[in-house]
Formats: sequence, structure tokens, C-alpha cells
Amino acid sequence: MEPRPVIASLPSYADTRLPTILPHMNELRVFERISDAIGWTPLVRLHRSVEDLDCEVFAKIEFMNPMGSVKDRIARYMVEKALADGRLAIGDEIIENSSGNTAMGLALMAVMEGLECTMVVRRQTSKEKLDSLIAMGVKLVLVDGDLPPEHPESYNRTARRLAAENPAAYFPDQHNNRENSEAHYYTTGPEIWRQMAQKIDYVVAGIGTGGTICGIARFLKERDPTIKVVAIDPQGSVFFDHFHSGTLVEPGRYLIEGLGDEELISVPDFDIIDDMIRISDADAFHATRKLARIEGIFAGGSSGAALWGVCELASRLDAPARIVTIFPDSGFRYLSTVYNDEWMRERGFL
Repeated sequence: MEPRPVIASLPSYADTRLPTILPHMNELRVFERISDAIGWTPLVRLHRSVEDLDCEVFAKIEFMNPMGSVKDRIARYMVEKALADGRLAIGDEIIENSSGNTAMGLALMAVMEGLECTMVVRRQTSKEKLDSLIAMGVKLVLVDGDLPPEHPESYNRTARRLAAENPAAYFPDQHNNRENSEAHYYTTGPEIWRQMAQKIDYVVAGIGTGGTICGIARFLKERDPTIKVVAIDPQGSVFFDHFHSGTLVEPGRYLIEGLGDEELISVPDFDIIDDMIRISDADAFHATRKLARIEGIFAGGSSGAALWGVCELASRLDAPARIVTIFPDSGFRYLSTVYNDEWMRERGFL
């Protein structure tokens, strides 16, 4: 039987020529392999969750990526770029620390490219994420998420140490490698620009490694400097105080996965962020559950944080606005946490 022809395919993410990376947005595409399906996620207009706001709100549904999150984009971009310039070779091992989503994206790329994959993950990470990584063949190194960042066995230090001990290891270092934000500059930002027909007033997104929000912000602000970018940071993270006052505070514990950090890292470019709003775990999780029940969008806690941030921003505006936000991952990874009444009740959220 003749092989089915490929109708359209994205080039390598390592090829950063914008016109060739973006396919026609209405084109039905057939790909050679699953990693080529990363990107061109839909924008969905929100209704009932923002019906009291004098704004139009559109959410970028990033859990439509193959491994279920926005982090598929950086995994593909960073791995393909490292393979192209020789930092990574077939048979090498990817070692990274991740709350789960970047780990899943890197697990996919390891399968695609014939690589080994070891992920350093906090023990507090949701069971669904851990089980998914094991299913993808990832070797897990579980660490105590309560250890301070300077501790040699901490989340941030363990991956770096393991990579240094292995001459065949590639350490993407998503927290400090600006290729993280490059991936969104070359893909997510241009997609939003075209999908919104170049009419955007605000971008609201959570800040974790900073790659998503900063890559998008840089692209959009180069096209329209009037666009304002607002980051959402959880209580307990060090970003909010550093952004507003330049002070480095003692980090606190919080439960939202994928947002904030316990130390300053190199990927966030705070100069291109216009404002930062702080959110509590409770507000994020209640907004997440609200999103599922009144919009039918089954997303994770960082998406609820983004929705809450949109509503908070809109309440401060004195004129209508067109707001774009990012919903990074799916609710299926939080069935044992955010969507579990017992878990919520034990932590005082219900």
C-alpha cells in the first residue's frame, strides 16, 4: 500500500524563520510524527466566567498539545536545537528538574529522538503527573520540595549535580536557559498575534520559569508597544516582591504547581512585564473549579490562577479591553488534588 502523503508539516523548532514555522491556521494537517503536532492551539472566548466584566477575554488552550501542556513547546524547541548544534546526541540522557509538564514534554522528545530521560520531581507533585511520567519510561528522582533552594539535595540543585556527574547528559535548565522564552517568541507569540487579528490590549499569564509570558511579551510588544503584560505569581514565591520593590524575601510554601519560584532565576525578563499580581492557593483553586463548571474548560490550577488574574485586572480597568490569557495544562493531572473535595477540605479550601 502506498504511504499516506503528508499534507503539511512544521519544520524543526530549531529553524526560527517565522514565516516557515507558522502553518495556515485553517489548514487540516497530517504529520509524520506526534511531536510535529505541537503548537497552533486554539484561542477560546470566555463567557460565563467573565460575564460581569466589561472586557473580551480569550484563553489560549495549551492543554491541546500532545502531552497536555504548554511545556511541550519548550521541550521540542530545546531538544531539537541541542541536537542541531551538537550539545545532544542520540543515546544521550536528558536530565531536568520539573513539576511535571516540562518533564512530560521532554519524555516525548526522548522517545522521538532515541534518548534516555531522568527527571528530578518534588514528592509533592500530583500522583497523576508522576504516574504519567513512569508510563512514558522516565526515570524519576523524587526530592523533598520543602528543602531550601541552597540545600544540596533540593529540587533545583539535584538535577544540576546529576547532569554534572554524567558526561553524556544534556541539562536543558528550563529555569535559566533563555531558549525557554525563545520557544514562545517564535511560536506562541506569533500564533496569538495572528489569531487575535493584531488587536490585543492585555496579556495575563502565570509566571513560573517565565518562559511563556516573557517570550510572548517580547514578540507582541515588538509589534505593538501599547500591549500591557500582567504576570500572576503565587503567595510564597519570591517574584512579586522582587518585581515591585527589588527585595528578595524568604520564600513560603504554596500548592499551585508550575507557578512562582523559591529563588530568582535567569529566564524571566522583568523589564518587559508591566505589572504583577499576587494570588493565594485558595483563589486559584476555586477559580479552577469554577472554570470547569461554568465554562466546561477542564484545566489545572495555573489556569485558574490566570482566570482569577484576568478578573482582578479587569476590575481595575476604567475602559473595555481585549485580554488574552494562557491556560497551561489539563485538569486530568489534578484529579487527586484541586478537583478532590477531601484534598481541598484537608487544606482548608472547602
